[in-house]
Amino acid sequence: MPNFTPYLPHPQLKPFAAIAEAAEKILPIDPAASILNCRRGMEAAVKWMYSVDDALTLPVDTRLAGLMGTRDFRDVVGADLWQRLRLVRVLGNDAAHGGKKLTQNQAVVCLENLFAFFDFLACCYGQEYTPRSFDPALLPAEPPAKAPTAPATEVELERLMAENQALREELTARRTRQQLRYVAKPLELSEYDTRKIYIDAMLLDAGWVKGKDWLEEVPIQGMPSKSGVGYADYLLCGQDGRPLAVVEAKRSCADPAKGRQQAELYADQLEKKYGRRPVVFLTNGFETRILDGRYPERQVAAIWSRRDLEKLMNLRGMRESLDAAEADPKIAGRYYQKEAVRAVCDSFDRGNRRKALLVMATGSGKTRTVIALCDVLLRRGWVKNILFLADRNSLVTQAKRSFVNLLPNLSVTNLCEEKDNAAACCVFSTYQTMMGCIDSTQDDEGKVFTCGHFDLVICDEAHRSIYNKYRDIFRWFDAPLVGLTATPKDEIDKNTYEVFELGSGDPTYGYELAQAVRDGFLVDFVSAETSLKFLQEGIVYDDLSDEDKAAYEETFGQDGEAPDRIASTALNEWVFNEDTILKVLDTLMTYGLRVDYGSRIGKTILFAKNHRHAELILELFGKRYPELPGYAKVIDNTLGDYAQSAIDQFSQPGKPPYIAISVDMLDTGIDVPEVLNLVFFKRVLSKAKFWQMIGRGTRLCPGLLDGKDKEKFYIFDFCGNFEFFRMGKEKVSAAQLPIQGALFRLKAEIAMELQGAAYQKEELTAFRRSLVEELAGRVQGLNRESFAVRQHLRPVERFSTLDGYNPLNYQDILTIGEELAPLLPPEEDDPRTLRFDALLYGIQLAHLAGRSWTRARNDLCRRVGAIAAIANIPEIAAQKPMLEKILHTTYLDTAGPGDFEDIRQTLRGLMRYLTRTDNTYLTNFNDEILSVEWEESQLENDDLVNYKVRAEFYLRQHQDKAVIAKVRGNQPLTPADIDALEDILWSEVGSQEEYESACGQKPLGEFVREIVGLDMKAAKAAFGEYLNGAGLDSRQMYFVNQIVEYIVQNGMMKDFSVLQTAPFTDQGSVAEVFTDMSVWLGIQAVIQKINANVLAA
Repeated sequence: MPNFTPYLPHPQLKPFAAIAEAAEKILPIDPAASILNCRRGMEAAVKWMYSVDDALTLPVDTRLAGLMGTRDFRDVVGADLWQRLRLVRVLGNDAAHGGKKLTQNQAVVCLENLFAFFDFLACCYGQEYTPRSFDPALLPAEPPAKAPTAPATEVELERLMAENQALREELTARRTRQQLRYVAKPLELSEYDTRKIYIDAMLLDAGWVKGKDWLEEVPIQGMPSKSGVGYADYLLCGQDGRPLAVVEAKRSCADPAKGRQQAELYADQLEKKYGRRPVVFLTNGFETRILDGRYPERQVAAIWSRRDLEKLMNLRGMRESLDAAEADPKIAGRYYQKEAVRAVCDSFDRGNRRKALLVMATGSGKTRTVIALCDVLLRRGWVKNILFLADRNSLVTQAKRSFVNLLPNLSVTNLCEEKDNAAACCVFSTYQTMMGCIDSTQDDEGKVFTCGHFDLVICDEAHRSIYNKYRDIFRWFDAPLVGLTATPKDEIDKNTYEVFELGSGDPTYGYELAQAVRDGFLVDFVSAETSLKFLQEGIVYDDLSDEDKAAYEETFGQDGEAPDRIASTALNEWVFNEDTILKVLDTLMTYGLRVDYGSRIGKTILFAKNHRHAELILELFGKRYPELPGYAKVIDNTLGDYAQSAIDQFSQPGKPPYIAISVDMLDTGIDVPEVLNLVFFKRVLSKAKFWQMIGRGTRLCPGLLDGKDKEKFYIFDFCGNFEFFRMGKEKVSAAQLPIQGALFRLKAEIAMELQGAAYQKEELTAFRRSLVEELAGRVQGLNRESFAVRQHLRPVERFSTLDGYNPLNYQDILTIGEELAPLLPPEEDDPRTLRFDALLYGIQLAHLAGRSWTRARNDLCRRVGAIAAIANIPEIAAQKPMLEKILHTTYLDTAGPGDFEDIRQTLRGLMRYLTRTDNTYLTNFNDEILSVEWEESQLENDDLVNYKVRAEFYLRQHQDKAVIAKVRGNQPLTPADIDALEDILWSEVGSQEEYESACGQKPLGEFVREIVGLDMKAAKAAFGEYLNGAGLDSRQMYFVNQIVEYIVQNGMMKDFSVLQTAPFTDQGSVAEVFTDMSVWLGIQAVIQKINANVLAA
């Protein structure tokens, strides 16, 4: 009897069981028809589910993919069964469209998966259920005498919904009740199934077409074996038929690297045959590695698409050396910008690295620098597609404007504003937008943002954007990464340098604020550290005047005796004192830098604590200065889509608003050179953020002060920020998981602790089992097609089964916290309920682990007491015994894990009645300015310890030293001069070991010359014979002048290949310009003499 025949009498399954039976009977005749019928039967069953189950809401797209793709459907059927059904749909589509050879093995897999679906339906919706298993032995071995015909399956969903409307409530309740007894049938993964389900899914997702550009078991001649023939698991070909990649597949439990030697031998033979070396991918379906012939073997998120590989092959042929690459001075003309570009090019080319970090002071032109870098990489054939990421819309908009202005021929798009131009060469996006676009953006060839789509990823404000939920973007895109930041920070789980594979304090290139100020590229500041009594000491009742004491008692004594003092931390949080705010405004308006001959305050950013604080500042400014309407404006996230227009308005020179009251909106990344005053009316606990905020005022602004250039700006600090960081009080903070992730990890830790021998009691083993079932269910609900989930498939697969939690160890907990917890979608419960869950799970864990939970106990009693205070609500009154037991007995002293779980389950639903304490008080007590200290900036900073940076700083500051002056002046060095350079570079700046580690065996004079350059007068004197009446024509004079300019900037010219690029070739090549080669040989001799002068005679 065929496998599906027992389901024919089933009243719910009968309509589509007949189709399944026909699919099984036709297997030996036509595997493709069998697969197609499997898909038809599945589609009919899915539509039937939607017609009878209230948990399933019809999506807009009612095609099979749309019906299966909803979160509701995934949740109902579970992850394992959904994965089975997805394979039936994909292979069924192939069968329907024809042109692809489908095998009997594939048909058998589809039948088995469809059978698992029928078993699920019978269990959940049937009145009677007998568990059954698919038996391959029952499949027909011989074709039937008469070919079976499947019944018609074209079902109108609307008609089906109407017919089954009366059954919905009954069958939904039955499924909810009976699904608890269903035992999922996980996929058993052999090597064949690994390929068919995971590797094939990767290839399909990347747009490969089986039988066209995707070939399997391809014979490769010339292998070192007895037969001389090997068989590549997969061969991926281009449109021209030539191989692009070899994929070597291994079992899911095997290390993918095991196929490395075999795959490389395949690539060797294919390179000999086709004249082009294919890329090698090694994969077991969970982990994929790539060998691209340039970089060391590395892990990638997925196999690349055809157009990505074809682009790689094209770039291989176009790529030129970056040794002589120079930044376009029209884009990045400052010396440090050129050096930054050169440093990244050197790291990418000679260093063969894929990551670079530029640490450059705010306002020093990081964006210009990276645009110049992109220009070099585009011109040299290193990149075609570029991704620029920032964490705010305003930063994305600003960056795009700069790229458009400086590289007008580059096609660009901002995904935050337009998603129909994704094929542009340079894509700008926020991290949030890109997370959504990776899976959803498609064109005629399939997904656009495949993992090999971009050749360069630029991460703006890298110090705060490369962690936690956004890290999967960087794991997905397999491209060189350039990070931009002004202030890297070393924090637990957030070390910017580690992400870029650099030593702490050792960026690819660094240019600090102190150096920028000394160079005259940024302006310095003067700080006015102002101490206000209330902000420093709080509001102390005994210190108030009699009038203020009366107001204090009236304000804070309404519910009983007034407190002795209000802590300073309450100011601008829930206590807002008018006089404090007015004193801040008066200080700014009295002492702030002014423009227009003192008639108005210069552009000012006032950093407020919160929106309520900002609005009150604006209101009081209007009352205090009614003659200045429109002077001030609140700019924060409450403006929504209009925030950028408010920023643009503030950025306009000479136009209101002149004072921007900001709440976390203008802290970073905003370029307004006219800013003259910064007001810190809030405490900033991050040093990185503090210096970013200071950077809002450092930009140059010529002619701002009545025709004079902006030379400094003022910082009014009312909250002790400078003192805070001088005392080194900045705390190291651990990365915070969202509440759903924190709960998941807490439950896993409890499950680990409950494995102990002391907890093997029936009640606690049942509790652990329920926890594990809940955890596995959450993992099963993850969308396996999401790019983020696919990068963590191994832990996802393990922890989606109950066996994956037996046993658990500490490394498993770390894996769960780092890889699974960030993937979980938010839970639907009230946030107050979830926080209560976290509190009780934390107490349970502390109890099991033997840790103190005094603070958590106090928190629990506080919440329970707040609930008990509103016992007039019937639902709360019903739990009075539990509330009393917690508050008025010793119950908590002897409670165990089971008791705490009882508390959690009993009271969690009551937490929604807790009203948020939102009482705020507006007072007007007389505040007092205790002191005002005006300080010059103290910009020296040793955060960057890179030897080259230290050496560069020293040499630029000591160009008057005799030996350095000789190097810059083109005077030949003597052995005594070399000794002097050794003293400087190997003693004062650092050690010989540091020098050799950074510079190898480079001669000392050459190193110094590259930094300080060549004096223009000395350069012109060296070429004097040719510049002063040597009979050169205009083209030759132009050429010699370009050489002079180059050597002045770079110190030397060692690589003559640079003469074959612009601007040297603007008027012809060397041979075309110098028809008399003796003239050119004389010029060449001068260049060599300049180079030799830095070497000891």
